[in-house]
Amino acid sequence: MVDKSQLPVSEDDLQKLTQWDTPTICNGLELVCPERRATGFTTEPLVCLNPSLTPVIGYAKTATIRAVSPSVKSPEHDKDLRIGYYEYVADGTRPAIVVIQDLDSTPGFGAFWGEVNTHIHRGLGVAGCVTNGSMRDIPDAATGFQLLANRIGPSHAHVHVTGFGTEVTVHNMTVCSGEIIHMDQHGAVVVPADAVTKLPAAIELISRREAKILDAAKSTDFDISKLRSALKEAGEIH
Repeated sequence: MVDKSQLPVSEDDLQKLTQWDTPTICNGLELVCPERRATGFTTEPLVCLNPSLTPVIGYAKTATIRAVSPSVKSPEHDKDLRIGYYEYVADGTRPAIVVIQDLDSTPGFGAFWGEVNTHIHRGLGVAGCVTNGSMRDIPDAATGFQLLANRIGPSHAHVHVTGFGTEVTVHNMTVCSGEIIHMDQHGAVVVPADAVTKLPAAIELISRREAKILDAAKSTDFDISKLRSALKEAGEIH
């Protein structure tokens, strides 16, 4: 089992990042971790269970599933693996976010996520999930549980857990167990633990720079000259 729980992060510092959407967190990471500018986030569209929910953040719990074909293992093995997965999810630092990779060649053929699993996971202290699999039972999903999935489908087919606690990749976002995930309706991003306390200042700096441009763009007499001036002023803010 790969666990990349890193530096201790206070709950207050972690929750402070939920005041900003995930694109803003990505903006901040471009300053704090410029080497991660083109990595560590989802790059394909995902269906959001509830776009009205505020952003969520948590420590990753990872797993893999398949659904196209039945498990080749014994029923006893699959039952033990499923319980082991739930025990893994229930253990550790909170809040948690589950990241599940569907290994099938057609990800999302069968839905792992629906009424039952959203309620189970919310009850175990999970704030949300990011998956390239599918979801169903949309109206009956647990209230307040955020879910980003590859698609919506009607059946769970042969869906079964194949492993947990390993490195997974969902829409080009590679995640290890214990890493910090920030997610909202736009997608998800891995936040390095040592960047958590640096992000608020970086975001504030970006906001001040953007304010110069936005104020000019929203003015009634906006033109290319004012844009040049606003861009210059923004570039001088440090």
